[in-house]
Amino acid sequence: MSAQDQIRETIQSNDVVLYMKGTKMMPQCGFSSRVAGILNFMGIDYADVNVLADADIRQGIKDFSDWPTIPQLYVKGEFVGGCDIITEMTLSGELDQLFDAKGIAYDKAKADQIREANA
Repeated sequence: MSAQDQIRETIQSNDVVLYMKGTKMMPQCGFSSRVAGILNFMGIDYADVNVLADADIRQGIKDFSDWPTIPQLYVKGEFVGGCDIITEMTLSGELDQLFDAKGIAYDKAKADQIREANA
């Protein structure tokens, strides 16, 4: 199976997927750590894919999304963005709206706590 096929399969079979450096329990870069931290704190059930474990996937996800950086968040098969975009969406409430629209369970109170702490 090609890297593109693996990526497509992973994104289609999981509601939320984070392509990151490291894992959700042990991120290996600050940007991946920030996005994983947001998702973990909000109680999102998501698949994490460690791009450091497979060079083909690491390059493949950049080609797949036409986005040059890691991490990359996908929700219900749709590319949402990287660290800066996810951070902005979290602080503006747009990430909550996306999760609501896509039927993704999350802890609304925790999302509010993030915004309060960064106000």
